[in-house]
Order: sequence, then structure tokens, then C-alpha cells
Amino acid sequence: MPHATVTAAQDRACGNDPTDGPLAFAGARRLGWREMLAAPVRWPRPSRLREPLKLPAGKTADGMATLGLSTVGELLEHMPRDHREARTVAELRAGEQATVAVQVRSIVSRPVRRRGMRGLVEAIVFDETGSMRATFFNQPWLVGRYPPGARLVLHGKADGGGRFRVSHHAVGSDIGSGQAQSVAHYPAAEGVSSTQILTLVHECRGGLGDVVEPLAASIRVAERLPERRAALAAMHFGGTGSAQLEGRERLAFEELLLTQLVFLTRRGRRAEHAHARTLKDPPSLSERWLEQGLPFKLTGDQRKAIATIGRDLEQARPMQRLLMGEVGSGKTVVALHAMLRAVEHGAQAALMAPTETLAEQHFATVQRLLGSESVTVALLSGSTAASRRADTLGKLSSGELSLVVGTHALIEPDVRFRELAVAVVDEQHRFGVRQRAALENQEPAHPPHTLHMTATPIPRTLALARHGDLDRSVLRELPRERKAIDTRIVTGESGRADAYRLLREQLDAGRQGYVVCPLVEEGEDGGAVPAQSVGELRAATAEFERLRRGELAGRSLALLHGQMRPREKQQAMQAFASGRAHVLVATTVIEVGVDVPNATVMLVENAERFGISQLHQLRGRVGRGEHRSACLLVGPAGSARLRALVEHSDGFRLAEIDLRLRKEGELVGTRQSGLGQFKFASLPEDAELLERARACAQDILAEDPRLHGSLHVLLGRTLEGVFGAEALQPIPA
Repeated sequence: MPHATVTAAQDRACGNDPTDGPLAFAGARRLGWREMLAAPVRWPRPSRLREPLKLPAGKTADGMATLGLSTVGELLEHMPRDHREARTVAELRAGEQATVAVQVRSIVSRPVRRRGMRGLVEAIVFDETGSMRATFFNQPWLVGRYPPGARLVLHGKADGGGRFRVSHHAVGSDIGSGQAQSVAHYPAAEGVSSTQILTLVHECRGGLGDVVEPLAASIRVAERLPERRAALAAMHFGGTGSAQLEGRERLAFEELLLTQLVFLTRRGRRAEHAHARTLKDPPSLSERWLEQGLPFKLTGDQRKAIATIGRDLEQARPMQRLLMGEVGSGKTVVALHAMLRAVEHGAQAALMAPTETLAEQHFATVQRLLGSESVTVALLSGSTAASRRADTLGKLSSGELSLVVGTHALIEPDVRFRELAVAVVDEQHRFGVRQRAALENQEPAHPPHTLHMTATPIPRTLALARHGDLDRSVLRELPRERKAIDTRIVTGESGRADAYRLLREQLDAGRQGYVVCPLVEEGEDGGAVPAQSVGELRAATAEFERLRRGELAGRSLALLHGQMRPREKQQAMQAFASGRAHVLVATTVIEVGVDVPNATVMLVENAERFGISQLHQLRGRVGRGEHRSACLLVGPAGSARLRALVEHSDGFRLAEIDLRLRKEGELVGTRQSGLGQFKFASLPEDAELLERARACAQDILAEDPRLHGSLHVLLGRTLEGVFGAEALQPIPA
């Protein structure tokens, strides 16, 4: 920094007056103007992080492009997969794969007599513990690239006798010091090795000085977190000690904090920009329906959810609530009550499901639950006849139709409501963000109250990480009439024969059952063949034909899978629901929404091919009537997932186990929102860190909702840089 003109008075004021001027670091001495102006100052220049990497053309550049690494900043954000202890030359053992940091003493190229092979290169390399002969194959140009004195990082195999066969190599610059050390190993790609990436990271190490710190010092102190540049340095160069752990925690906290800020900002901006119809009138239709129309008593959880949702509906802020429920806990009743609150205010309500099968089941359930109440309700799906569709659309736009149940057909451009006050989105994770938003865009200035439903219990950790902008209600309590389901693992041919014997016994007693297969057609999984034994993959179409001639000969069977035409699926479901079909052979198209109380056996072929949540949903299709039910899981006895189903019936407990076994990114329920994967954080291990990030985000937004204050402006810019300005818009979560 150039020196400014300093007057004697200024110098005396700050340099000689013992009562004025700043103190030197860690001392009592006062600093003068000249001394302060002469001090080196380096401000971060983030633009330098956007500079392109200097890469040789060809395979290396292609490999880096595959990894999405084209700038200095992207490279510094490319985290090592792990750190491994580098070896010294003296520590190498014959046959050992190792990484060493060495210097070149001499290097020569030797011809090879074998046709098609280029000359090999031999280099004498050394560190402080000794020397060895390193051999490079088919790369004679390395003689010019690695002259004597060059520092290298070599990865390969020690042959014994002081020889080392090199598989990957790169210029080491200041990487090696001749001492055993930890070496970072990076995710690589064809054309670029981990060792080459390591070298590039070291070459770009100075770029860490241009990393902007988005977290205020007060936050870092309160959370005991290092600066961002120090955290990145620790991840790349910190080895396997506590520095790397602290660096990862800092980066994970920031990642979780940014996600929570997005969620909470969406909620806040939604309240500012949109105003829903307030449903404040005293209940009439909905209260009569609860007290007189239902053939069963509500559970405590249902009553609590209904009361909470009722309070939401009274507010001008559009409701955004996630209703999670155990299988069979009665989510549809809670949702229908909210819909009836709209109807008794002269408005309309819609229920949108992801499949026609589920929409048809919801439509039948709503009709049954409404009983004698004179509420108009219609079904709208892709297979609705043109004349009926036109009639339904006309009644929706005029307000003559109060309730509608449907699929994506509800968000077609020509579907218009007179006044949509409540929207229910079932299995909301199976819709995209824009699809869920379309219902609200019917009247952007006055969007409906929205209730999202899922039959997949979500642990609190995942709920915060994926649905942090939604309020949540939970139904854990099951109706008293629901009976426990006997769940067993079926192994071997004799076990499978026993399973079908049990199914036949239930059919003889007048009950019904399901047989679920992982495939629709044989061969669609890239190798499935006609199933002859327990271990081979079974397809619903082939199993349907086989069972008609085999174990279930003489019984009435129906087939249901997602590739059938809508009318065929409807006919199959009607045949099973009416009792005309004794067994429904199906894929997982039946995992939610199917309610046949007379079904008492669920037999799942190749059960190890399904996730825990899927199996729990399938099990929930039985046990809905007065008779004892069984769920038979055909698969390996040692499967952790299958054992979990046998040992636990609580869906929320199973969701925790599923999260532990499969990690957050693979779970059913991960949303299509661009916020799905974490780079540094890992759930459920970072559950406590997530809670801290949530609390911190709430404190920040309470103080500075727009993130425009001096303490948070860099955090706001980072937020937009990571997620984009669109992510902060008040759209449905």
C-alpha cells in the first residue's frame, strides 16, 4: 500500500500520545500512523477464484471438465476423498501400493525392443531417508519434463530391491519435505489422476487468500468455527488430525446454515407477498361431519393435527404444512376436514395425487367418508373422458363443483377454479417444484392454503434438511382397530412353499392377498430370466401366469402394474376391491393408497430389492380389517433391512434405520429442488450440527431479514451465489 502524507500532528496524536491510538498486537505499545500505513494489507479478490485453471490440452483438460473443475475456486472446493499416510523411501515394502514425495537426482530414457511400446524412463529419486529407482512406462517425454532437482509426487508399487513402478505422477512443488506425511486423495476421472489433482491444488494454494469469509466473527466465535479459508486449507493440507475434522465441521455448518436460510427466507417472503383466504367462520359442515358422519373415533394425533391446521387456515399467511403419518394413521381424514373448511366458506378444495391409481383410491375414499353429506366431488385425470372433463372444468370455473380429486391433470393450463382455498398434495416428493407451484398459481395474489402429505415417515433430521420451510404435523397414533401384522422373512424353497400354503389357507377362509414383484417384465433389469428359484428376480407379468398354473391354480388372480393402460388398471383394482379377484399380483404401484380391508396376506418377492420405506408401505396394505394379517418377505435372512421390518412396526423408527443404512441422498422423499445433496455435511451424523445451524439461521433473520446489514451482506451474497436468487422466491417447498 503506498504511503500517505502524514502530518507531525497526526503522528504525535497517534504515535507519541500514550493515551491515544491503537495498540500493537499482543502488547501495550501504541502504533503510529507511519507504522500502520506501512503494514502489509491484503484484501481478498474473489474475481481471481474465477480465473481458469492452466491445464494441458487433451485428456487432462477433459478429465477436469468431467469433474466440473475449470476455475481456481472450483478446484479449491474439490474436497479429498480421504487422506493417506505418505511413505518415505526407507519405509517402502515389496508389493506395497504407496505414495511418496521425492526429488529427482538423475533421469534417462531407455529404448524397449517390444513392438508398439515407447521407451521407458528410469529416474533415481530420493528423500531424506534414502533413494530408489522409479520406472515410468510409455512416457519418454518425461526426461525433459522432470529434470534433476524436480520435486515429484509418485504413486505406484514397490517392487523390492530399491525399485518403484510408477502408475501416477505429478510435479510436487512444495508438497514433499522428505518426511512421512499425509497425502490427500481426490475423486478423479479418466485422464486425470488424484496425484495430478493434488499437484494442481498445491499450485493454486495461494488462491485461499482470495476466499471470502461469509460468516460474521460473532458467529464463528459462538460456534467455535475456524475461518473459511483455514477450513479449506485444513481439508486439503491438514492431514488426518483434528484440523481436518474442524475444517469439515466448519464447512458443513456453513452448508447447513445456507440451506436453513433459504428455507426460512422463503417462509418469511411468502408471508409478505401472498395473502390467502382466511377461513375464520365457525365450523358447520366440517363439525357435523366429524361428529356424525365418521364411522370411527378420531385418534388424539388426528384431533391435534385438525386443530393445528384449523388455526393455520384462519391466517392470511398461506398455510404451508407437511402432514406426515404412519401407515394407516388416517391422513386422508385430516386432509378432508381441511377441504371441508374451504367448502363451508363457499370456496373450493383440490387433492392432487401422483398416479391415477392413487387418485382413484382417494376419490373412492373421499366419497365413502362424505357419506350422506351433499358435497359435490369429481375425479379428473388423464384418462377422464373428454365430455366428462369438459363438464368438470366448467363446474370448477363456475364454482358449482366444491371438491376435485385428480392427478397432474389438475394443473393443465385450461383448468381454472372460481376460488381455490385449500390444496392438498399427496406424496408430494413425487412432484416437481413447478408442478406443486402450479396449483397455487391459479390466483398468485391469493394462493390457497397448501397441505403436503406423505405416507413415508421422515426423521426430524431429514425433515429439517429437506422440508425446513414447511410447518410439520405428525400422526404416529394408529386407530385402535388396527391389528399388529405378523412379519416374517422367507428363505429357501421350503420356506417359500410354506408362504404360499399360508396364502392358500387365508384364501380358503374367504380372505384375499397380494403378491408383489420388483419387475414388470422379465429381462427389464438387464439380466432377469424366468424365475425358477428363490434368488432369481421375479416379474409381475410372468409370475401372474406362473401362479395361475402353479401354487394358486383355480384361484381368481388380477394383474396390476404401472405400464398398463388406465382402464386396465381401474378394472384390476375394481376386481380386487370387490372380491372378484382373490389375489392381486402387482408391482409397487400399490404401495400407497390401496385400501382393501379383506386382504390379509402381503407376499413380497425379492424383498431385498426394495427399500425399508417401500416395504413398510407395502406391509401397510394389509391389517386394515378385523382379521389377523401377515407380511411375508422372500429374501436373504441376513438382510439388515428385512430384519428391521421384522423387529420394528413403527414407521418413524424404521425411517431412522433407513437413514442410517442408506444416507440422506438416497432416501425416498429427497425433493427435486436443487437442495438435495450435501457436499460436506452427512446425515444423520450431523444432526446436532443441523440443529445449531437452524437456530443460528433463525437468529440471523430475526435481526436482519434481508441480509443487507454489514454483518450479513457477504452471507447474503454467498446464499445467492450457491442457490441463485430464484431459490429465495416464495414458491412452494
